[in-house]
Amino acid sequence: MQKETEIKLRVSRETLAALREHPLLKKRNKSGWERLELLNQYFDTPERELAHAKVALRIRRDGDAIIQTLKTKGNSVAGLSERNEYNWDLAKAKLDLKKLDGECWPEQLAELDKKTIKPLFTTDFVRERAEIAWGRGKSKVVIEAALDLGNVIVGKQKEEICELELELREGEPGALLELAAELALTLPLMPCDISKAERGYRLFDASSYSLSLPIPELNPEMPLDDAYSVLAWHLLGSSQRLAEQYRFNGHWRLLQDWVALLSELRALTSSLGQAAPRATTHDLRLALDALLEDWRPLVQAGHDDADVRNVAHEQFLEELQDPRWGLFSLNTSRWLMGRSWTVGRNTRGDRQGAAQLQNWVPRLLAEEATSLQLGRYQQQPEDLAEQLPRIERIQSWLHLARGVLDLPELDRLYGELNKLEALAHLPISDEVLEERVQQTIVVFQSRAWKTLLRL
Repeated sequence: MQKETEIKLRVSRETLAALREHPLLKKRNKSGWERLELLNQYFDTPERELAHAKVALRIRRDGDAIIQTLKTKGNSVAGLSERNEYNWDLAKAKLDLKKLDGECWPEQLAELDKKTIKPLFTTDFVRERAEIAWGRGKSKVVIEAALDLGNVIVGKQKEEICELELELREGEPGALLELAAELALTLPLMPCDISKAERGYRLFDASSYSLSLPIPELNPEMPLDDAYSVLAWHLLGSSQRLAEQYRFNGHWRLLQDWVALLSELRALTSSLGQAAPRATTHDLRLALDALLEDWRPLVQAGHDDADVRNVAHEQFLEELQDPRWGLFSLNTSRWLMGRSWTVGRNTRGDRQGAAQLQNWVPRLLAEEATSLQLGRYQQQPEDLAEQLPRIERIQSWLHLARGVLDLPELDRLYGELNKLEALAHLPISDEVLEERVQQTIVVFQSRAWKTLLRL
């Protein structure tokens, strides 16, 4: 068994060619590019029980070599994945079920009749690979860079494979993100944790691709720093999966959800106070603001305009042809991996970062609710939009930390605040102003809001 740590980056054919000649890869290329033709047959049961267990089983033909591979469930966050991999050399291209036993076989598949495992789809591609190595501080980094071009084929359906895969051979995982971010300065690289196997399953069954990751479970004793870390990783990873699926099928709802996740990450980050000094979050906030400035108005306009919705997908594809999204994703991953919001903060910030959620979140929500002064906006509804950042900060914690909050009718408050936020975004009219007044009263009189004001 070996542990595989890698990052996959979706690219265009033009970018693939540019990577082959990229000065940074040329400088660190210790082996030259080797060209391989890889033919892969994936297997599963008719009910796709292996896929449900997050297991990938394939036979690969690599020249004269025939290799059976089993990849088991691992961790995949924001494009950087780590999982266990088992390989066996075979004499012929026939699945050897006897190899699928012992420690490699997941316990949840212990009762599976392995004789029901059959061929399902293929991924055939040409790979150009090279050993990329350099010194990083006092340590050495070795990464296998692979330029893959080919197709996933399911019956008469197919999807192109065009990606850069960076796999860590020696060194720290952060080196993968570091190299990818340097390449993404000038090239559009889209971090994408969908594997070739996952693409095959998606072609086989469009509903098989999970659009978002499960919201992390927080416990009341968790320090704020740890809670922010897991929540921010979740939001970033989920936004990447939504971007990939919207690129794939163009369903409008996916773009709405993508913008909502970026908004939530922005609100969450700005809520940390001295636990995240503004200097440490400056670049992240700037990048998020630039994305939201372009995409939030488009999404809002698309609510009632079919023409906007119809052209949005093409605009999003143009976004992905620019380095911005990939560079944002990779730099944010590096920032989170280094817990950079904690760098250089003062003693009070350290104390706040170490505060338990059960104490910190209610106090934050109480302060925000008090400062919001909803009573004022019953008289001046035209000014409600100026409070959008505060409303979004409250919403983010009500949504993501509900498990550590003891508030009556919390879900109802969250829903009513969502309605208030939507009204705050709408252009002002007599009808909108009246709706803002009525919705402000609904929130102000809710049991959960009254409880917050008393905390």
